[in-house]
Amino acid sequence: MRGYPALWIEVLRLSWRHLPAVTAMSSAVIALSVVAVPAVAYSLRATVDATAAGHHTAALVGAVGLALAYALTSALDEMSGQLLNTAADRTGRLGVHPLVHREIASLRGMEHLERGDFLDRVDIVRRGTGQIARSAWNALLTVSSVLKLVVTVALLGAVHPALSALIPLALLPVWAHRRGQELVRRAEVAGAESQRVQRYLFEALTGAASAKEVRTAGSAERLLGLQGQAWRETERIRFRARGAAALWSLAGWTLFVAGFAAGVALVIWQTSRGVGTAGDLVLTVMLAVTLSQTMRATVAATAATSRGRRVVEPYLWLRARVAADRARDHATARPPEILSEGISLDGVSFTYPGAESAALDGVDAHLPAGSVVAVVGEYGSGKSTLVKLLLGFYRADGGTVRVDGHDLDGLSAEAWRSRSSAVFQDFGRFHLPFRETVGLGDLSRLDDADALRRAIDAADAGSVVDRLPQGLETQLGRELGGVDLSEGQWQRAALARGSMREAPLFFVLDEPTASLDAHSEEAIFRRYMERARAHALRSGAVTLIVSHRFSTVAGADLVLVMDRGRVVESGTHAELMALRGRYADLYGIQARAYAPTPTE
Repeated sequence: MRGYPALWIEVLRLSWRHLPAVTAMSSAVIALSVVAVPAVAYSLRATVDATAAGHHTAALVGAVGLALAYALTSALDEMSGQLLNTAADRTGRLGVHPLVHREIASLRGMEHLERGDFLDRVDIVRRGTGQIARSAWNALLTVSSVLKLVVTVALLGAVHPALSALIPLALLPVWAHRRGQELVRRAEVAGAESQRVQRYLFEALTGAASAKEVRTAGSAERLLGLQGQAWRETERIRFRARGAAALWSLAGWTLFVAGFAAGVALVIWQTSRGVGTAGDLVLTVMLAVTLSQTMRATVAATAATSRGRRVVEPYLWLRARVAADRARDHATARPPEILSEGISLDGVSFTYPGAESAALDGVDAHLPAGSVVAVVGEYGSGKSTLVKLLLGFYRADGGTVRVDGHDLDGLSAEAWRSRSSAVFQDFGRFHLPFRETVGLGDLSRLDDADALRRAIDAADAGSVVDRLPQGLETQLGRELGGVDLSEGQWQRAALARGSMREAPLFFVLDEPTASLDAHSEEAIFRRYMERARAHALRSGAVTLIVSHRFSTVAGADLVLVMDRGRVVESGTHAELMALRGRYADLYGIQARAYAPTPTE
């Protein structure tokens, strides 16, 4: 339970920040529910004893007090559920949910987004932010229920000291239930991967993007079978844990009921011998019922708190992971305003988590300031991994990346990325108004109409805007009632987004035109070569182009040829063609593939 109290305090602070009135009322209701227990008990005993003694006025006062106490109890029960649900739901949505995403996004790199153990916990937390918020209130409810239980047993002890022994017995069902819920929590984490698989398959079966292929190939039954297999595996793990939890709960309740029955029998025997009053007997019977209700409430509150652990534990794990990564990242240096030397790689190696072979293996290269550098190679040669390391998404396992002589790991990731701009092959499709989906490339100029227009022109996306019903204000995404774009149009939007920053130090085009036809690709590359030269004059920027079409990189100042994670050749296009090595071979193969077929 380490970390729980701090988390609950943080959640309650978030609740107070977003819903101060509801938070105050909820806290008052929980406190008053504890006070109501002795109020009802003493009012009942006083009423019965006064009636038996013929003290009608005292009996009437006791009856009024009893009615008020019962009314208070009923009102509190009615109010508590609604108040707590409102507080937990709003706090989860407005406070915890943004906090989760903010903490994940604050990590320097992105390797955590490719780790199964991290993604499993993110999946659990993403679906349960409301439960994280509710866990704090459930903890308070558990405390109040335990206090009511202690008060009830103390009142019984006042009737006969032996009844105080019910306190440890009353805790047995709570402990047993908690033990069982721990098994359920572990099962939730163990089954998270198969749960994620079945949901992915469900989305593949129902999503518009994959529906065409599924129907054309007739693969629905196969995917349904795999989804069912994943779901059955998830339920098998959960069912076994829930069965074991039920047995623990049964054992705890059996021991308590046996002890409680013995205690009630003792009080009845004592009263039959003339020890105590009629009020004591009625009080004991009433407390017997109350104790049973309080026990159920205590177990329910404890169970709710335990169920919350299946979400809280992964969340605490994520927070610990984020804190550990932040502790390792002491980089505060800022990149230079203008590059004068460039970017150097000295023996850089990197292996993806869980992979057997290195994605980069001893890469040595120098990217001169103000240059356009092309990286070519076959699929899997390490081109995109190199880009991710240069953008700071990964840390090299070996070797060093330097920017104007400064270790990239020593630069603030936020500062370096604020001076970088990139367009990726697997670009984002943001379902926002077109203005925002482009403006996200530089938030400081999101409302700068001139900057938006220049970025759109650079990407040759003006024709896309002209076809949209509301122009720049058109909502994108059919699921949100907007307009859907073709693959090529989405790519032009991504190119425009990557052009929002006008003075980057590092500009990346990673297969930026894969969805465009050859004519459009040539026009786009011509524009971006001009843009790269402008960046070079303004800030000494290095422009890095990754492309599978060799004809588009012939004008680069430097070409790096990669193969199996290594730079095997480097030079200008002319130098590499004269070398008659791997670059020349690949260039020739591609030239022949794109050459027109002679007609007979």
